[in-house]
Amino acid sequence: MLKKIAIGVAVVVAAVLGFAMTKPDSFRVQRTMKIKAPPEKIFPLINDFHSWSSWSPWEKLDPAMRRTNSGSAMGQGAVYEWEGNAKVGKGRMEITEVSPPTKVTVKLDFLKPIEGHNIAEFTLEPQGDSTSVTWVMRGPTPFLSKVVQVFISMDSMIGKEFETGLGNLKSIAEK
Repeated sequence: MLKKIAIGVAVVVAAVLGFAMTKPDSFRVQRTMKIKAPPEKIFPLINDFHSWSSWSPWEKLDPAMRRTNSGSAMGQGAVYEWEGNAKVGKGRMEITEVSPPTKVTVKLDFLKPIEGHNIAEFTLEPQGDSTSVTWVMRGPTPFLSKVVQVFISMDSMIGKEFETGLGNLKSIAEK
């Protein structure tokens, strides 16, 4: 009986690992929201890490999170490092490219609980009296992440947070 259970478990594990191998080598999560404000009002909220505490969905997950800003005060070269509970982990962001008032690119390095190195990009496109703000995160998918994606997609895991963050940004910019 134990032999049959062990064989069954081995088959299930092999199937999960085999299916994980078919997952793409990279991921992309994207959300867009229309905000009734000009890009010039929204851009500074994204381009300055000091402003992220007012809208970032992860800032609220750990009130005791340690934050460090270094490099430039804002824009290209600005650095933000954090360390917090299991919900926010530990990591570092650096603004690597800026095109005022339409684009901010951020190099995003997660160190804990799982290491990951990604790129986040914010684009602001004026549309009459509003701005279409798009938040994209993309990066490589190492094998461990592929295994996780057998059970839950990156889009559903991160997309909800992007929607919350863009909603917070909308509330602030439309005041």
